[in-house]
Amino acid sequence: MNPTDMTAVELVTAYSSGELSPVEATQAMLDAITERDRTINSYCLVDEERALAQARKSEERWNTGYSKGLLDGVPISIKDIFLTDGWPTLRGSQAVDEDQPWNVDSPVAARLREDGMVFLGKTTTPEIAWKAVTDSALCGITRNPADPTKTAGGSSGGSAAAVAAGLGPCSVGTDGGGSVRIPASFCGVVGFKPTHGRIPLFPASPFGPLAHAGPLTRTVEDAALLMDILSLPDPRDPTSLAPFPTTFRGEIGRDVVGLGVAYSPTLGYVTVDPEVRAIVDRAVQALDAAGLPVTAADPGFSDPIEAFELLWASGAAAMLKNFPEGARDKVDPGLGKIWERGEKFSAVDYLDARAVAADIGIMMGKFHLTHNVLLTPTVPIPAFEAGFDVPPGSDFTSWPQWTPFTYPFNLTQQPAISIPVGRTAAGLPVGLQIIGPRHSDDLVLAVARYAEHVLG
Repeated sequence: MNPTDMTAVELVTAYSSGELSPVEATQAMLDAITERDRTINSYCLVDEERALAQARKSEERWNTGYSKGLLDGVPISIKDIFLTDGWPTLRGSQAVDEDQPWNVDSPVAARLREDGMVFLGKTTTPEIAWKAVTDSALCGITRNPADPTKTAGGSSGGSAAAVAAGLGPCSVGTDGGGSVRIPASFCGVVGFKPTHGRIPLFPASPFGPLAHAGPLTRTVEDAALLMDILSLPDPRDPTSLAPFPTTFRGEIGRDVVGLGVAYSPTLGYVTVDPEVRAIVDRAVQALDAAGLPVTAADPGFSDPIEAFELLWASGAAAMLKNFPEGARDKVDPGLGKIWERGEKFSAVDYLDARAVAADIGIMMGKFHLTHNVLLTPTVPIPAFEAGFDVPPGSDFTSWPQWTPFTYPFNLTQQPAISIPVGRTAAGLPVGLQIIGPRHSDDLVLAVARYAEHVLG
């Protein structure tokens, strides 16, 4: 099998048997990036020298019968939001000065490095990860491997596109309103947003309680393994949770047959593309037939878009005020408008929006007393033309208007995963979102693994 087609688990198995070496796998990924990424544009930095040096060290460990971690020698990419020692973190912005020390690892980069993973490079992001598609004046447009005329989604679009295109088996992105799950759905990969604080962040995100990090992979098992690495606590994040008592990989095979599952195809207020709705309906019906009894049920909250957009704009303004003088003239025009809007809100406005989030969180807590998990489409539409913030010809004026299934669960800080469940007639991937109560990351992964098995 070509290493670029292998999952992280398959690569580790091949290293253990001697069938494949980390150097061979890494070189295959680097060659694929050179060959394919000119069209997709998923990477903003590729460091062949560093990647091969890390791979050689991993190969030495495997040759002596010693592996450093769970995914020692497995190539991975990192979204250009996470500080990574030795590489600039420009956050997709021309306003960030590259000429400064870059000698700190974020918790994400530190955990991956400690595990012995091979860093291929950094993946593209819209400026400061502000929107749900991936393009920037700094890096250009990131395109969908399923159809390069379409968007990969965002803001972790580079990570999702890289995994979908075989340019590395896994990546790590951020998710403040759907930024892992949206591109996972559009590109046809797995994207998991765990409970807030499960993966530590440093520096603290200006998007505060909305901000999560999460893995993008080809399989749920790979996502669970990455969670075992990434979820170790870090003293630099005062909101990080205590270590998970067992392992996520060990929990994904648990018996979930008979769990109470709710399906809300619209959340009570979303208009869904008919083809997307039909694909997700078929997947849900298959799960019901396979032993996950599904009940149609809406959570009962109304669209919290106003509260979300207030919190989002406030966070953007808080970050951008620390940018160098003159930055306002350099940033994405859409981000500039968000910046200006965010500066107008008061502390009372912010706390009112947080109260909306708390109310929805309480409502979802009660909902999950009856329903173990909630299923929805991940995105109500398939991927649209690349280079636009909203679907051309639509009535939408902001990205949250076309991502109504994802951002409510950033407000509530619940774990949510997107898994691929089919493709449109045009070949565009469609995702199913699985949401669980806060701190039920293991349950969400287990249901996702079962669904992955049932749906093939």
